[in-house]
Amino acid sequence: MSEQQPKVPAADQTLRILAMLAASRGPLPASMIATQLGLPRSTVYHLLATLQEHGFVMHLPEERRYGLGIAAVELSSAYARQEPLTRIGRPLIAALVDRVRVSGHLAVPHGRDVLYVIEERAPGSPMLITDVNVRLPMQLTASGRAILAALPKAQVRALFPDRGAFVHRHDIIDDIDRYSKLRAVLDEVVTRGFAVERGSVTPEFSSVAVPVLDHREWPVAAIAVTFPDDQIAEDRLDGLAAEVRRTAETLSARIHGRPASA
Repeated sequence: MSEQQPKVPAADQTLRILAMLAASRGPLPASMIATQLGLPRSTVYHLLATLQEHGFVMHLPEERRYGLGIAAVELSSAYARQEPLTRIGRPLIAALVDRVRVSGHLAVPHGRDVLYVIEERAPGSPMLITDVNVRLPMQLTASGRAILAALPKAQVRALFPDRGAFVHRHDIIDDIDRYSKLRAVLDEVVTRGFAVERGSVTPEFSSVAVPVLDHREWPVAAIAVTFPDDQIAEDRLDGLAAEVRRTAETLSARIHGRPASA
């Protein structure tokens, strides 16, 4: 029997901090992290500073709290890019497209963008910009809005701290270029129960999206359908969103998560 390798204290403590932040619904004070993990405060502050330097932790100075940074989010989305979520999701998206007869896709968070990992076109539908491996700004897409609306507000604020965080599209009228506009859109998503995007990605095309949640009710992806504006009337959006939600709930269950909810 091989001898068990000794733990590396700093590595063990760093991973415990990241695991605690990942399990939390929002950013935490350093004092709470130290207390719950039984670590000296000086050690926790030192490790948090190193993690912040490398982008794995972000600091909210006004709240005196720490949360996961963009580098940690990209690690999370890397799992989704490496086949498991794609393999599980592909037949579900295909079945959704067969039912609703419009194109569908699965996207995962990638920093402030969404990365499209599955694209299923309905018969006769045109090619869309949301092809596999395409990245688009979160605030412009229904998938990104569905993901952001399911995140804690502090996490969204940390992702979009100022106007410089927003990528602008000068060819659309309803451009989200500041946090207050984004927050209003996300509040509407929560109220409505699903995200809607009209013409922000492709003129004369709209999308409806619902998040895919893990066991902590954290959005790991979003499922969306896209259609020409004249194909789906406003009064049909609720029924279409119900079909998308049904698929998202099935995918959530298959990755050992909880059903997607508004």
